[in-house]
Amino acid sequence: MSFWRKIIGKKEKPSVPVRRVPEGVLVYAIGDVHGRVDLLQTLLKKIMADMAERKDFNSVKIIFLGDYVDRGFHSREVIDLLLKLDVRGVGFKFLAGNHEDMMLGFMDDPAENTAWLNVGGIATLASYGVLLPDNPDIEVLGKASSDLVKAMPDSHQRFLKGLLEHYELGDYVFVHAGLRPGLPFGAQRRSDKLGIRREFTETEFDFGRTVVHGHTGVSSPKIYNNRIAVDTGAFATGHLTAAILQNDTVNFIST
Repeated sequence: MSFWRKIIGKKEKPSVPVRRVPEGVLVYAIGDVHGRVDLLQTLLKKIMADMAERKDFNSVKIIFLGDYVDRGFHSREVIDLLLKLDVRGVGFKFLAGNHEDMMLGFMDDPAENTAWLNVGGIATLASYGVLLPDNPDIEVLGKASSDLVKAMPDSHQRFLKGLLEHYELGDYVFVHAGLRPGLPFGAQRRSDKLGIRREFTETEFDFGRTVVHGHTGVSSPKIYNNRIAVDTGAFATGHLTAAILQNDTVNFIST
């Protein structure tokens, strides 16, 4: 086959809780795209091929874990593609990433959100036709922010502002970055869902559900007792990955 998989389920160690998605539901959870529309197109084709090979499902969820923009040079094209997705029998869910929040922050107040430019924002501006000189001052940044707002289609702005903080399904919760250990789910903060790192990735805390997340890069997708990590650094590695959940099994598919 033209893609690789890793399957768990009955082969799990006894200490790893067996999690399930609802019967009849097939789930694909896609990691951080970061402006790589080419990889997104390839992965979606592989997902469609994988769907065609599978049986025993009656509905499909494709869940995007956030960070569609920055770093890669085709952030605008990524959002264009996401907005056009329409596959019969497939429900699409789009989660917010910290990079989308930083982008919106720059559009609202560039003086307080210049950090966005240092984590890939310059490439995103360029994808919308907004170019920055070296060492821009506050006035130039303000114009860049205004030009971005003007250049961005209303549909893109609605998309960015309407992204979900998390999505729950069966024994899983999907979120961009993770959850803070020790807090009940209802008390989790947006800043942690979109930005937490070591406090989440280094804990063995049982959240009661398996957390499927991106944000913190891994060399290959990994399954832990309490989480599944699928951000394989697509921008730098060329490997965009999705977790595939069906019944009590977990597979992976990658570009």
